[in-house]
Amino acid sequence: MKAAVCTTLEGYKSLVIKDIPTPEVKAVHVLIRVHASAMNFADSLIVQGKYQVKPPLPFSPGLECAGVIEAIGEGVTSCKVGDRVMAVLDWGGFADYALAHENDVFPIADRLDFKTAAAIPVAYGTSHHALSVKAKLQKGETLVVHGAAGGVGLTAVEIGKHMGATVIASAGGPKKLAICKDYGADHLIDYREGGVREKIKDLTDGLGAHVAYDPVGGDLFTETLRSTRPDGRILIVGFASGDIPQIPANIMMVKNITCIGYHWGAYRTLDPASLRASFAELMDWIDAGSLKPHVSMSFKLNQIHEAFEALLTRKSTGKIVIEIA
Repeated sequence: MKAAVCTTLEGYKSLVIKDIPTPEVKAVHVLIRVHASAMNFADSLIVQGKYQVKPPLPFSPGLECAGVIEAIGEGVTSCKVGDRVMAVLDWGGFADYALAHENDVFPIADRLDFKTAAAIPVAYGTSHHALSVKAKLQKGETLVVHGAAGGVGLTAVEIGKHMGATVIASAGGPKKLAICKDYGADHLIDYREGGVREKIKDLTDGLGAHVAYDPVGGDLFTETLRSTRPDGRILIVGFASGDIPQIPANIMMVKNITCIGYHWGAYRTLDPASLRASFAELMDWIDAGSLKPHVSMSFKLNQIHEAFEALLTRKSTGKIVIEIA
């Protein structure tokens, strides 16, 4: 099979397209004929050896995909050969075939195309579980989302609005903010203009937000901490800025703020039943047309370098998808 292969941990530019053996089906796993695989910021880290998961070399990156089950391993009971599915992967999505644990495979409706389905698992799974289970976002609360036009950020805007929150979207530039507005944001902040803390305060009558969703980190986290109301919650989702902030514990104490570290992928092991329940609700919302996954760019497998460049230079909104078949 063809795959984008990482042979050395020197970043995405070292990826090569080559033929490698198709994975062997293991017990409680399924083999998926991949039709599309979506990109995540974590893919840029895993090929540098900087992600929590460190596959043995050589490997193919790609943490989520959509396609058709080609074969099933011993003990698989929840799906069968021929099923149309989306899946979360440890790695291996940028290839003709991918191996996924049965617990990480989710059926998709016939009317949902593979390109759209591939964009769902990580971004929507992260935002739904984070907002509903970890932050316990309530109807009528104010939610601030940073990096709001990006892969996970845009899903947080959309899901937060669907849950009944007033959503403040922070993104870079008018084009990205326009996408946020289309996906339900009530208020827009261009973080490149500065003054994020003051703008959030102005939009909340000086009180600050109840919940903040931060996949960016860096200086924006400091702005967030100072513009979250007393007894508020901050979801620490990632560090797309490349800067991991140091949290001043005195501000957390004085304001009774809860900072919630959130690595969604860990719940595949910690509480898989919770993730399946989350996905069930998500797919109900998507099937009803309440959520509409946004894919702004798609590339072929042999354009993997261009896809990474679009991701890392923030040229995209929503998700970038690699079309495999």
